[in-house]
Amino acid sequence: MRTRSSTRSRTRSSLYGLLLGLLALCVGLLPAGPATAADNGTWGVFPTPAAGAAMTDRAYFFHQGAAGTTLTDSVTVLNSSDRELTFQVFATDAVNTPAGGAFALLPVETRPKDVGTWIALAPEAAGTVTVPAKGRKDIPFTVTVPADATPGDHVGGIVALGTAVEGVQQEGKVQVGVKRSVGARLYFRVPGPVTPGLSVEDVRVSRSAPLLPWVKDARATVRYALVNRGNVVVEPEVAITAEGLFGRRVLDRPGRALKLSLLPGQRIELTEPWPDAPQSDWVTVRITAGAAAHPDLVSRSETDFVAVPWPAVGLLLVLAGAGVTVWVLRRRRRAESEQEEPVLDLAGRR
Repeated sequence: MRTRSSTRSRTRSSLYGLLLGLLALCVGLLPAGPATAADNGTWGVFPTPAAGAAMTDRAYFFHQGAAGTTLTDSVTVLNSSDRELTFQVFATDAVNTPAGGAFALLPVETRPKDVGTWIALAPEAAGTVTVPAKGRKDIPFTVTVPADATPGDHVGGIVALGTAVEGVQQEGKVQVGVKRSVGARLYFRVPGPVTPGLSVEDVRVSRSAPLLPWVKDARATVRYALVNRGNVVVEPEVAITAEGLFGRRVLDRPGRALKLSLLPGQRIELTEPWPDAPQSDWVTVRITAGAAAHPDLVSRSETDFVAVPWPAVGLLLVLAGAGVTVWVLRRRRRAESEQEEPVLDLAGRR
């Protein structure tokens, strides 16, 4: 036991030192913000503006090119702090986070497979890039579209990962260094047949009811998945309805934009709270998804659930059982008393 504990301690210590000193670690995925230049308050990453243009003239990269073509552009890393900063700059692919669907860029240790592999940064970004205090660094890059690139949208980004460890977090039994990163989105469209696709899948409902029914509201959560099965980015709108017995409408939430961009091939899990769900009903919940930019794109899926106030049902069963028991006992006692009564003959003799 002492040998295993000692080995584990040395391993943990070595990993800690290695991660603090050498690993370029991002904290999970890199969430992007609203449609403005990506900035964490200390540094920002955005398309290099034209001479004389404002720094936020372009928030994202938008390009289009046929398979086999090469395009050029430039990315700017802006240091807003009072000290010199050093970054690892890299290109990668974009994804939606599985829960909630937020836009994210893959971390440095995950190798890209799509548009991130098409981007080649200038040689000066091959190692690390140092940006002076209150200064900026413009880094040219090229996008070479493969000859076999599929038509549609390919989404990625260019990330500046700070090399300084800004904190420590626990991951299991190992402590790891935390580094911050900022990424600028890159949308690339390869011309060809455009096929929007959106699917609603795996609709399900979980609910919790009060111990005493109808004293307060029952709560439910509607869960469902959205899948982009097309080749272009879709901004989904979702409507949720529910009908009880005899077609009675018990939930009606009209279509609304989810304020997210669902990337091609991505699947996300979403939830919808239902604070005043039925406590006694047979309910059909229906999810309808579409997109304003594609009026003909509509997908529906539904599920049924039975809302039963089980505590009340249990209490009724207990009371019913008690009533039946009392009735049976009374019948049995009456029958026994009748059997014990003396029988007289016609002469009045026993």
